[in-house]
Amino acid sequence: MDWGMENRLSKIIKPKDGRTVMLAVDHGYFMGPTTGLENLGKMVNPLLLYVDTLMLTRGALRNYIDPKTDVPIVLRVSGGTSIIGKELLHEGTVVSIEDAIRLNASGVAYSILVGAEFERDTLLGMTQYIDEAERYGMPVLAVTAVGKDMVRDARYMSLASRMAAELGAHVVKTYYVDGFEKVIESCPVPVVIAGGKKQPEKEALQMTYDAIHAGAVGVDMGRNIFQSTSPIGMIKAVNAVVHKKATPEEAYELFKSNKK
Repeated sequence: MDWGMENRLSKIIKPKDGRTVMLAVDHGYFMGPTTGLENLGKMVNPLLLYVDTLMLTRGALRNYIDPKTDVPIVLRVSGGTSIIGKELLHEGTVVSIEDAIRLNASGVAYSILVGAEFERDTLLGMTQYIDEAERYGMPVLAVTAVGKDMVRDARYMSLASRMAAELGAHVVKTYYVDGFEKVIESCPVPVVIAGGKKQPEKEALQMTYDAIHAGAVGVDMGRNIFQSTSPIGMIKAVNAVVHKKATPEEAYELFKSNKK
């Protein structure tokens, strides 16, 4: 691994404890102005003090985020379909590696769909992007997207995560499931968990705690933060679990105190 690659990875996953709190606000590339992100800048900018990495699209970065911010960026580089009339997103490359570098990204995110009829398209698209990214020392985060009809269990997540790593991904983002230790044990690169759909804050904090103790290096949460009744309280609480070894109960009390 070259210096540039290691340097960028160290911005995403903090060397001090080997963990990360990523804030995912890239939903607009297929969902449009989803609830909570109607005005992305107004929602996101107050949260930046409590995150290690911001994951978003180039349009959102250019239009909503101050260029002087020092929060590392993981840039969404796959897309191509909307949520309308589809259960699965058939994605391809939508941002060149040159533009990712121009935007000073610390990493890029590419979705794959293992088990879909078109899985080959997304896997080949990701590997081609990895070839480009490797030339410039740019880490690729593979997002193991899952359709609602696909089984969400440790066997499937292990399959998708291991395939992503074997094809060259430097970090994998996947869903937390029962038996998550098996996913971690079989994946040779760092794993962060997706927050998924909004759930009660206490449950999201418990999931974060369980994932960290199963071996995940952090979270890449979106809706469980920006759709919370207190986004700042929630991001503080998640940060406390990931970086300060807080229990779910302690983190929930922190959330409630900030909500007040």
